[in-house]
Amino acid sequence: MTWKQKIYAHYKATLDNKIRDLQAVMSGLKESSGNETKRTAGDKHETALAMLQIEQANVGYQLNDLLAKRAVIEKINPSLCTSHIINGSLVKTDHGYFFIIIAAGKEYIDGIAITALSSQSPLGAKLMGLSAGARVEMAGKHYYIQTVA
Repeated sequence: MTWKQKIYAHYKATLDNKIRDLQAVMSGLKESSGNETKRTAGDKHETALAMLQIEQANVGYQLNDLLAKRAVIEKINPSLCTSHIINGSLVKTDHGYFFIIIAAGKEYIDGIAITALSSQSPLGAKLMGLSAGARVEMAGKHYYIQTVA
């Protein structure tokens, strides 16, 4: 397994774990909601039921967002290497490594900081299509692209 494939697997596993956790939370909320409707009616119980429904909606939104991110990740071929930056590229700059995949933040893999960016993020969009040796400026910060994998 290449380092890029290891990074890809790490982000995919992290995302899958978050999805599994939210699915468990959603299941618990549905069970609580079902239990709440079995109780006698009253202001306290109606308020509790309304709060559970709001929480279900919030968790549902988060879950849908993560499922959409997983769909994006699953379209990436981590063994593909190009000379220019595309979705799935691992980019080394003078300011660190960027993995153009999804907005998933910074993780440390083998002790090295990797920042996962979506291609729609401001920096991700500026990097798309560039090759090693190119320079890009973002918010007053200059990035020199050293390698693209």
